[in-house]
Formats: sequence, C-alpha cells, structure tokens
Amino acid sequence: MKDIDAKDLQIIRELQQDGRLTNQELAARVNLSPSPCLRRVRLLEEAGVITGYSADVDPRACGLSITAFIRIALQRHERDAVANFEHGIRRIDEILDCYLLTGEADYLLRVVVADLEEYERFVRGRLHAIPGISSMKTSLVYGTVKSSRVFPLRRG
Repeated sequence: MKDIDAKDLQIIRELQQDGRLTNQELAARVNLSPSPCLRRVRLLEEAGVITGYSADVDPRACGLSITAFIRIALQRHERDAVANFEHGIRRIDEILDCYLLTGEADYLLRVVVADLEEYERFVRGRLHAIPGISSMKTSLVYGTVKSSRVFPLRRG
C-alpha cells in the first residue's frame, strides 16, 4: 500500500468532491504543477487507493423511491454458510451495500427498489432464496439528513 501524505489527501478529497476535474484543475486546486499531480493520481490508482470513478445519481430520479436497510442474522457461521450467503448477496443488483457487523445482526444491507410491492417481491423471491438466513429486520428510509461519499481526510 502506498504511503499517503498530506498532498495525496488533498488530491483524494478534491476527486471525491468532483471526480470529473481535469488534471489541470486538480493540480491548481492542490497547488501542484500538472505533471507531478498526474503522477500522484496514477500512483494512487495503481496502489488501489483510488478504486474508480462514478457519478452520484439520485435513485428517485431513476424510479427507485424506496431505500431499505436490512439487518440479517445467519443460522450458522461456518465458513461454507458464510461464503454461500455472501456469494448470493453479491449477485443481487438491488443490494447496493452489504456490511459485515458486530452485535446482534451479522450483516447490514442497503437496498433500493421502486415501491413496496417490488420490495416484497425482492424479499420473497431474491433474499429468501439465499439459504442460511435466521432473521431479517428491515428499516425503511423516509428521509435523508446527510449523505456523503467524501471521507473526513485530515493529517496532523
């Protein structure tokens, strides 16, 4: 893994805020000349620090008005049971994020669907098809107070 210095953190923060910056614009924002700036970005990409670029899209604008967080507990925690569950989760497009947890639940899923009828079809047809789930508890999102993909990156 690449050692990240304060200048790298500046570059990362700027790219998290606007991934469409040109190298010229980025270099100006972080007070570097374009060549060293581009070299740093490429090193961050090669080291796996920057893993990709994407557009932030409003799910409602795409007809996905329901966001649900689902806490899942597994029946068993043997290696094969966990691997089968995680493999099944990775194959479902409606699941945007899956986090492995400590505490009462084993996993937390973030799911988006068009409406409650689609949510029911998702749970009954897709999620229940994954073997080994002991319990599921769902919370539906009715508002977002804050949503950010920009990390609180500070050094010193």
